[in-house]
Formats: sequence, structure tokens, C-alpha cells
Amino acid sequence: MLSAVRNCVRLSVNPLVRSLQTTTPVATEKFDHKRIPADDEGVQGEKIVDLDAVLKKKQNLFPTLESDDMLFDGTPYKKLPVVNVRVSQNNTIFTLTDYEGTVKIIRSCGIEGFKNTKKGTNIAAQTTAISVATKAIDKGFKTIRVKVRGLGPGRLAAVKGLQMGGLDIVSVSDDTRVSWNPPRPRKARRL
Repeated sequence: MLSAVRNCVRLSVNPLVRSLQTTTPVATEKFDHKRIPADDEGVQGEKIVDLDAVLKKKQNLFPTLESDDMLFDGTPYKKLPVVNVRVSQNNTIFTLTDYEGTVKIIRSCGIEGFKNTKKGTNIAAQTTAISVATKAIDKGFKTIRVKVRGLGPGRLAAVKGLQMGGLDIVSVSDDTRVSWNPPRPRKARRL
């Protein structure tokens, strides 16, 4: 029995010892996690245009039944061009149409150069909105209506971007579709 124990000890001790050497990565500059940024490093136009102040100043920003006959720069409300903004979790699509519905400009965050998950961000929506606004001004559109459809991170940023681009927004309306008979939820998981 003693020889069996000695054999086990001999087998468990390995005469070859492998050395493992590791080096620590050398950082060129240290990142301070506790640093508070001096100003918002994300959206540049966030502080330039304060949409809340505009909403307080213009109480009639949202259309009513009487707004069809109102004149804006000599054009009746119902004959103003419309910017349709389709917002989803993955992308934001802008379409500028005249009052009849003929498409004049169509842009999306993907066309603007954002790829994959960056297309769904509010920065991408704002950048695309500024691009749409400059193209609309080049084509002669200055005063517009805005219709927003869908839920996503680019909703408010899209309207702010259109305003930052130099367009005069007469009204903002929400065309998000609401399902009154949604699909049936999944069966509850049994534990």
C-alpha cells in the first residue's frame, strides 16, 4: 500500500515546469473616470435651439381646425410643404413633400453615412435633419409643416435639427399609429 501512495505522488509531481510570463499594458494617457465634462460633448445643437422656449412662445404650434385657413408667408396652411419624419429604433427617415404629396427630398440616417446601430441615435437624426433642411432651402422651401410618425430616440432631435437647419416650422403633428387590437401576448412562462 505504501508503494501505491509513492506511485501516486510520483505521478502528480511533474518534473517539467512551464513558466508563464505576462506584461501589463502600458497606457499612454490615463483616462479619468471621475472627470465631469465641462459642457455636453454629445449633441452640439442642443443648447443652440431651445424647443421648450419655442413651445411656450408659440402656443399655436400644434394644428387645430381653424389653422387650415391661416396664412404663413402668404401661403395658406393647407398648401404648405410637409416634412414627414418616420422614426424607429433602427433608423430615421425624412421625406419632404409638397401639399399634394409629391416627394421632393428623401433622406435617411443610412444615406447620410451612419452605419448599423448608429443609425438609430438622436445625433444621427439631428444631423440628417440639418441636411434635409439645407436641401429644402436650396429647393426654395422655407416654411414647412412637420409630421412625426413612430417612437424612437430621434423624435425630438429630428424636429430640432430641422429648426437648426434654418426652416420655419409652422406646426408639429404626431401621426404615430396606435393599434387598438394589438397582437396577443406570449404565454406566461411557468417556473
